[in-house]
Amino acid sequence: MATWDDVDRIAAVLPDTAADGRAWRVHGKLFVWERALRARDRAELGDTAPAEAPAAFRVADEGEKEALVGDDPQTFFTTSHFDGYPIVLARLDRVPVPELEEIVQDAWLARAPRRIAAQYLDRSE
Repeated sequence: MATWDDVDRIAAVLPDTAADGRAWRVHGKLFVWERALRARDRAELGDTAPAEAPAAFRVADEGEKEALVGDDPQTFFTTSHFDGYPIVLARLDRVPVPELEEIVQDAWLARAPRRIAAQYLDRSE
């Protein structure tokens, strides 16, 4: 299963990416970060709140967010703090590394400038 080191390794090869601790930005915009749960989050989640701080991922839209949470609620979740935002939280220790690679790349694509994303996708094909 995935670790923060895996997130760093995956994000490090994406163009125009900068890391600051456990936060990764593309062109200055967050796409993956450690999101400590606040008291309100813990109250909402109750017994399902993870012990470790989850990873937050930017996704393309709320439909993708709902699909991730609906398909695997043991791994992916959200709180009311993120209502209306295309951001999903994940328990990294439950994410297989190949799935993490896809999620990080998709998060990067959701935030990268179009020109940089297009160049990256052209080189990846």
